[in-house]
Amino acid sequence: MARSITKKNKCSRRHQSPTSSRKKSHSSTNFGHRNYSLYINRILKKVVPRKMTNRVSSCTLDTINTLINNIFEHISVEACNLMCFRNCCTLTPEDIQKAVYLLLPGKLAKHAVAFGSEAVHRYVHS
Repeated sequence: MARSITKKNKCSRRHQSPTSSRKKSHSSTNFGHRNYSLYINRILKKVVPRKMTNRVSSCTLDTINTLINNIFEHISVEACNLMCFRNCCTLTPEDIQKAVYLLLPGKLAKHAVAFGSEAVHRYVHS
């Protein structure tokens, strides 16, 4: 029954389907996801300054980029669920911190929240 309702709505609006009207891009990353490869290389240079003579392979960068986007998506979905659970329309930093504590284990969550709140503090006071 739900399929017939959605078909009626699509036909009554007389729009083309979104997949046929958009052109497909030929980039390696998905639409809507950011590419963090530049930042990954900067962080690796800070962590391992002299020992890293070669850069990381593109396959490894794609894997790390996918991992970062996946974690970001999970945190944002969980924070949105917490926001809806509180019956609010505004996403607060507390929602994001609680989502990080729910998704990441122990010390990793503590470090992530500490670095995140420090970055927000630096951004606000700059």
